[in-house]
Amino acid sequence: MKRFTTKTLCRAGIIAALYVVLTWPLGALAFGTLGFQIRPAEALTMLPLFYPEAIPALYVGCLIANIITGNAWDIGLGSLCSLVAALLTFLTGKLIKNTPLKLTVGGLFPVLVNAFVIPLVLLLGGSAYAGYWFMFASLLVTQSVWVYGLGVPLYFGIRALRAKGISAFTDNVSGERLAQNATKTEHHTN
Repeated sequence: MKRFTTKTLCRAGIIAALYVVLTWPLGALAFGTLGFQIRPAEALTMLPLFYPEAIPALYVGCLIANIITGNAWDIGLGSLCSLVAALLTFLTGKLIKNTPLKLTVGGLFPVLVNAFVIPLVLLLGGSAYAGYWFMFASLLVTQSVWVYGLGVPLYFGIRALRAKGISAFTDNVSGERLAQNATKTEHHTN
């Protein structure tokens, strides 16, 4: 198992902090208490396709954001949803190499896990304005907007930064361009 380095721990902290900062200021809109959920931080759920440290980071970020609401059910189950979805997204990235398929399948987990579980969380927490299936449909739509509408462009942006060798986005020590490394490898094998 790969150990966490200083870089990966810092990246995890940044992901968790971004999740909180992109969620907390939206107040009730971010927590689905009005029957829909405006949570742009869900775009970050695509990050486990690149970084294993995004799994605990998304859990911690969601946990902190949910603690702010004070809904005990959301703190427990809502945060657990993020952890499960992040783990499944990470595994998708490991198993599927085709980018469009990886993005489609990887994004399904944050969308479906949240769409099925968060309406229960809201009903148990007493903050639901509508029935389960209405909230399910609402979360299915809003999660899809954040995960696919913002998460996919985020994925391609990070992939481009990694290809350029921007150190903060790569796992290599020197931060060399990944494309240059591939070229060097080809010249040495020929």
